[in-house]
Amino acid sequence: HSDAIHRVDEVPHEPLKGDALISATPGLVLGVQTADCVPILLADTRTRAIAAVHAGWRGTLARIVAKTIGRMRMEFGTRAGDVIAAIGPCIAQCSYEVGAEVAREFATQFSEARAWFDGPFEKVVSEDSPNPLKWLSMMPPGHDPPPPTVQLDLVAANRWQLQDAGVPERSISSTGLCTACRTDLFFSHRRERGITGRMMAVIGVREGRKTDRESLAK
Repeated sequence: HSDAIHRVDEVPHEPLKGDALISATPGLVLGVQTADCVPILLADTRTRAIAAVHAGWRGTLARIVAKTIGRMRMEFGTRAGDVIAAIGPCIAQCSYEVGAEVAREFATQFSEARAWFDGPFEKVVSEDSPNPLKWLSMMPPGHDPPPPTVQLDLVAANRWQLQDAGVPERSISSTGLCTACRTDLFFSHRRERGITGRMMAVIGVREGRKTDRESLAK
């Protein structure tokens, strides 16, 4: 749940701590594990550079997918217009309720944040912190109303970041599948209360193949 990005030219001897991997080594497969967070696979159709990104709400807030494209540009000369992106199964807005603190964080970082939330977004981000002195409340003890919540669309937030970085809209695809709704197919950390497995999203470039959109994104 960070914005740490690693360039990988060969299989590392030790596990890497971070949330994105980039490479241009044919035959090397990159992967990220998720169980509600957003897996994003990137491929540069011109240079054959690739990336695998793990974007939870913290990584999304830190713009990890945009930073990954920037790192690919620095390391491999990637142009965002040549990138294709695949967004895998993750928790959808219908199942991803978050508190006021998360909504406020996004509101301070993105002017577009309102479009990614369902619910009383304006009320949540503008409301003062709850009164810590419970004895000043007119409500009897234990009868305070629950704090308001909103639902966050991580796919929309990351799709916007990809387009803002220069990736064409037509080059971004998403499965549209919700991990929390479809626990018959996927693992969901939230729906299964932390007792679950992990999915893996992987990407690689085949050795000896010419550059083309079909062979890069599998």
